[in-house]
Amino acid sequence: MYFAALLARTEDGWEASDTELDDVETLADLADLAREASMDEETVLVFIEQEESWFAVVRVDGEEDPRIYVSDAAAAARSSYGEILLTDEMLGRDPDDLDELVDLDGTEDGEEEVDDPDDEPVPAGPLGETELLADYGITDKDLLSLSGDGVPGEALSAIAEALGCAEVLEGVR
Repeated sequence: MYFAALLARTEDGWEASDTELDDVETLADLADLAREASMDEETVLVFIEQEESWFAVVRVDGEEDPRIYVSDAAAAARSSYGEILLTDEMLGRDPDDLDELVDLDGTEDGEEEVDDPDDEPVPAGPLGETELLADYGITDKDLLSLSGDGVPGEALSAIAEALGCAEVLEGVR
């Protein structure tokens, strides 16, 4: 079970709408969905909560690359929605860094094993841009402390409260 909402910044404040992620397959799809909710390329935040085990905040500002924060990367990695957010860059992986298969002496029939970066363990705990909400008064320490509290729904509510949009978020929850 998951919850996802779009919070679009407008000149009158924040507008919230719940959203389905069923057709979202990539981070680019998610960013496009957020941009569609934007008015005049204002900030859009995507809140995602997965089964009370992790939450994420994705910030999209106009055509800039999305900025992402995930409360527990290891838990998110076990979710199809989390996999969308945990990019190679975010995990410190170079997608072009696969070893090529090489037969050094030309006599070996077997293939050498290739390191697959997708097999590397995902770190437990928070991952991403901890300062993506700093200009709204939510410091990196605030975000990290919310991640450690253990209840993703409450963390998203606390973030919405700090943004001044708790009522609109609860209206779509």
